[in-house]
Amino acid sequence: MTATIMDGKLIAKQLKERLKGEIQSLAALGIKPGLAVVLVGEDPASHVYVRNKEKACAELGLHSEVHKLPDNVEQDKLIDLIRLLNASEEIHGILVQKPLPSHIDDKAVIGAISVDKDVDGFHPVSVGNLLIGDEGFVPCTPAGVMEMLSVMNIDVAGKRAVVIGRSNIVGKPMAALLIRAHATVTVCHSRTPNLAEVTREADIVIAAIGKTKLVGAEHVRPGAVVIDVGVNRLPDGTLAGDVDFDAVKEIASAITPVPGGVGRMTIAMLMKNTVEAAKNLSAARIGG
Repeated sequence: MTATIMDGKLIAKQLKERLKGEIQSLAALGIKPGLAVVLVGEDPASHVYVRNKEKACAELGLHSEVHKLPDNVEQDKLIDLIRLLNASEEIHGILVQKPLPSHIDDKAVIGAISVDKDVDGFHPVSVGNLLIGDEGFVPCTPAGVMEMLSVMNIDVAGKRAVVIGRSNIVGKPMAALLIRAHATVTVCHSRTPNLAEVTREADIVIAAIGKTKLVGAEHVRPGAVVIDVGVNRLPDGTLAGDVDFDAVKEIASAITPVPGGVGRMTIAMLMKNTVEAAKNLSAARIGG
């Protein structure tokens, strides 16, 4: 058996096509969704991510702003900028690119973003809404995984899912989304003994721990669905995931590649969240 490849590039493209219709409907009402990205410092990877977000906004016709600040910016000045963006009628979504310099308190910065514009889904209120099952913005990478599962007609209800990784960005919200979708969820991490014994019990394995090819054939039972969230750069400059793709694809029923898998979905879901924020914030004009 060779696994079906879950093509994140194609699924993201289909999602963006659907968003174009929503964006056109908003444009007819004089509303143009706007995303502001705040970039602190000169981290090369962060600059690449931000350029990709700008490109996606341009492709869809969204208003896009990038606010670049130096590494030594004072925290108060960063928060003052966020407050200005909170008040801007042109901006519906605000994203502060991580990592931030060590002298900046991440929690204070994320907490300063208006919940209505928290398109990254990291505000404590957004996290709380996710955990109690209320509506709100969800972190883009886990949301992208759920979108892929839905498009591939993989029903998680009643399934056993294992999430490898417990980060606030992916692992924890991923587990919460799976629970919301009625899966039985186990979260594994660096302290989990006998990882392969746990993952072999799973119908769905989601790897999000940042260790190259951690998940091998011995971790996957035949017919399982394997989602690889990891993006690890190898010495030769190429990218590899947390899953040994070549070995696992011969066992799994469906698998995501790296690159070309979940990563493509993350920015697409950010665009979706920004459009949703524009609709919510403009509800009075829409007549909602």
